Amino acid sequence: MRADGARARLETLARFLDSAARVPGTNIRFGADALLNLIPGVGTLTSKGMSAYVIWEARRLGVPMPTLLRMMGNIGVDFVISAVPLVGWVGDVFYRSNLRNMNLLRGHLDKAHPVPNRFQR
Repeated sequence: MRADGARARLETLARFLDSAARVPGTNIRFGADALLNLIPGVGTLTSKGMSAYVIWEARRLGVPMPTLLRMMGNIGVDFVISAVPLVGWVGDVFYRSNLRNMNLLRGHLDKAHPVPNRFQR
């Protein structure tokens, strides 16, 4: 099923952007979004472009407009946070817009394209 492949691909992308690595000795996780924010302008636009891909795929998978708008709002908040030097990097570590969007997408996919349970009879 196409939705299963998209779900796995988007889960991987969201984790890569928001929580791929851990600060040694802590439970604080960060991803490429925070690292890209260290490159002024280009880094922020690149990470938000990858975030926009998640929304584009969500639209393709039939996510309703109110949910898509919430997803866009999450990316908008992340963009505003990222625009502030230094504070933006810290904000990217703690405001994980891509993982928030995956939770919204997962909720839709669980209803519209449920994953079959192999143990059901």
